[in-house]
Amino acid sequence: MANKQALRDLQQRLAQRMQAARETPQAANWLAVECAGLGLLLPLKQSGEIFTPVPLQQVPYTQPWMLGVANLRGGLHTVVDLSAFLGLRGATSLTPSHRLVSINPELGINCALLVDQLLGLRGDEQLQAEPDTAGHPDFAPMRMRDGQGRRWQVLDLDALILHPQFLRIVLN
Repeated sequence: MANKQALRDLQQRLAQRMQAARETPQAANWLAVECAGLGLLLPLKQSGEIFTPVPLQQVPYTQPWMLGVANLRGGLHTVVDLSAFLGLRGATSLTPSHRLVSINPELGINCALLVDQLLGLRGDEQLQAEPDTAGHPDFAPMRMRDGQGRRWQVLDLDALILHPQFLRIVLN
């Protein structure tokens, strides 16, 4: 009987904490990553889980930036080398600092982006928008600067997965 009461108390505390978490404004809005020395900000709402690199199954006749497919928590995900896709460098050989950032499943695509390293979370209060005169694709809508003067390129993952170049994984 005491175990049932303890379980009920635990469930009630968890429900209260989950409700409080939903009601509390989120301090971090961005996942900061680095690709070939470029700081990128990925919206937390569009990002999924973070994984250490796993063995990949290569897929023939695909673009060089499409590294293959991987089993991530039982789901088959395409793996895109974000640095190569953005044209920052050629193919990447994996290092211990590389990470796979999956795209939020709510966006309807099983895909993970290979990034060079994670740089933590950032909040809007730590960043300020910067005027950007260079033309960028629609998935790179703006640049920001942090308090230390580092520039960050924002990537809209929802727009990225709909971009024609991203969808064209097959070699011509």
